[in-house]
Amino acid sequence: MKAIMVVGTTSHAGKSLITAALCRILSKRGWRLAPFKGQNMALNAYVTTNGGEIGHAQAVQAWAAGITPAVEMNPILLKPQGDMTSQVIIKGRPVGRATALEYYEQYFQPGWQAITDSLQALSAEYDLVICEGAGSPAEINLKHRDLTNMRVARHLNANTILVVDIDRGGAFAHIIGTLQLLDPEERALIKGIVINKFRGQRSLLQPGIEWLEKYTGIPVIGVIPWIEHDFPAEDSLDLFERPTKKTKGDITIAVIRLPRISNFTDFDPLEAESTVNLRYVSPKQDLGHPDAVIIPGTKATIADYTILQQTGMAEAIKEYVASGGTVLGICGGYQMLGKIIADPEGLEGNDSQRCEALGLLPLTTLITPQKVVRQRQVTSNYPQVGLPISGYEIHQGRSRQLESQGIKPLFDDPYLGMVDSTESVLGTYLHGIFDNGPWRRAWLNLLRQQRGLHSLPTGISNYREQREAVLDAIADVVQSNLDLKPILPN
Repeated sequence: MKAIMVVGTTSHAGKSLITAALCRILSKRGWRLAPFKGQNMALNAYVTTNGGEIGHAQAVQAWAAGITPAVEMNPILLKPQGDMTSQVIIKGRPVGRATALEYYEQYFQPGWQAITDSLQALSAEYDLVICEGAGSPAEINLKHRDLTNMRVARHLNANTILVVDIDRGGAFAHIIGTLQLLDPEERALIKGIVINKFRGQRSLLQPGIEWLEKYTGIPVIGVIPWIEHDFPAEDSLDLFERPTKKTKGDITIAVIRLPRISNFTDFDPLEAESTVNLRYVSPKQDLGHPDAVIIPGTKATIADYTILQQTGMAEAIKEYVASGGTVLGICGGYQMLGKIIADPEGLEGNDSQRCEALGLLPLTTLITPQKVVRQRQVTSNYPQVGLPISGYEIHQGRSRQLESQGIKPLFDDPYLGMVDSTESVLGTYLHGIFDNGPWRRAWLNLLRQQRGLHSLPTGISNYREQREAVLDAIADVVQSNLDLKPILPN
């Protein structure tokens, strides 16, 4: 199978973005291709059509290639739980929980088998695979058990790109150090270096490029400028590094930045709304008086709710609701809006196995071994009746409604969410809810009405069309600054 591999000198060098751009560029040139990441550690997940979990970044890359996401594109997904363990998901299904040492002892061989099997399956359908590495390929203490960088590149004999983030500083040292720590046969696969996130004059960088090419014997095939984009973040570190947008939105929505926040790609459509100021608020920060508060998903609901209690954020949210504020909970955030959360088997790695939650919705939740992972198509009851809604569920909690008086189901499936009688507290298990353009605008219009603002049009397309435009724009920038000849397979 023909392959291109994208590895980075560090985490957050831009591997996911470059991989997505290559998927879009080469698919437009007629290649039948698929993205691939052997092992991903992330809390942003997507659900495939067959009910399997993969990293959200690989779903975006699949969309960039114009194909449907599949579990073979990310055969191993590790979801950190915050107690030094991760949930291990192989070929879309959870198979256990492990510390780093337990993972390498118990899952290395099954993991590599899943990787090679997945590549074999992809080879039957596609002519080219664009592979993404993870972190650095030169962690000498981990290389012998690294499942996703040069082991994959060597298996595929892939033309490999080394990407460096020059905005961090020390780019030349990162490149030289990485190459020095690769084995000779690994280094031989590096066909080009890409300098990413460059700001400034290219002429000032040119002497460094010439020195680098002479010293390494490897061409610098691209200098990608800093791209102001809305490319989906892969993990919560991106939230800290993401620059604050200076917008003049009409309304402000605060998302609680939980310690184990997951699936915050749910909020990319809100960030794309020019009338919305979206800000992430740490539990230690002042909540302020936003137009709405969102409690997002989390990999450890009880542990994160305990943080909200300890920092005073839980009380601040209740006071905010009492003063007329609007709160929306998604997945774990929905569970926090209820009365009780119980995890008797410690499945989320909690010290505490039960907690009293916010008590804003008549709901109790039991964390169970069987995980719910599925795509959903439903119809809305609120804030507008009859809207077709698509999204997906990823949760281990089973919630039970305690009473029906004064409660309205959000959708025609009442299990998926509810809104209280004041219509100021609502929650749902549905990830991707804001991707649905008419629903998103209908909800935003309720917030706007409270401010005396005019309503926005609701007859708009879903977010996937905006995402396509973002992918096209990113691909155009990368294509105009990248020489593909050294890496294209013959």
